[in-house]
Amino acid sequence: MALEHEADYIITAEIDLKGLNCPMPILKTKQALMKASAGDIIKVYATDPHSEIDFKAYLARTHHELLDFAIDDGVYIFLIKKI
Repeated sequence: MALEHEADYIITAEIDLKGLNCPMPILKTKQALMKASAGDIIKVYATDPHSEIDFKAYLARTHHELLDFAIDDGVYIFLIKKI
């Protein structure tokens, strides 16, 4: 399953965090966002069942933008824009 709006964006990086449990998906995404430039778009794959809640809370706190989100066969897919 593709993200509904993925074709609207140029993805700068993809991060496969499948198999990692909290807090590692957030920490690794935070590291990637720190290295990214403003406006970069990162696609993240995670399997931690708390990913949706954790990522949405983290992005609300940091003001990075969640452009799209989907769940495909237990894989949580996030499209994040660095602000």
